[in-house]
Amino acid sequence: MPEIISPLPGIFYRRPGPGKDPFVEPGQRIEVGQTLGIVEIMKQFTEVQADVSGVVESFAVEEGAMVNPGDVLAVIATEGVQ
Repeated sequence: MPEIISPLPGIFYRRPGPGKDPFVEPGQRIEVGQTLGIVEIMKQFTEVQADVSGVVESFAVEEGAMVNPGDVLAVIATEGVQ
């Protein structure tokens, strides 16, 4: 299954801001270019976008977790997805 990888170190957030709904939930269909979360480093926010279409199988990190470049953020199911 394809994985969405962190492009840089920082803190991973699944929501655009406190009290807001997550960008996507596990089980939700996504398209290429869709934002799945953001990584914040030194008050700079970088969107993490899908590079494949499919269904979000799971997130590999929790909201607010520290991530490093190359860490898996989410797993995407593409087999049998219409």
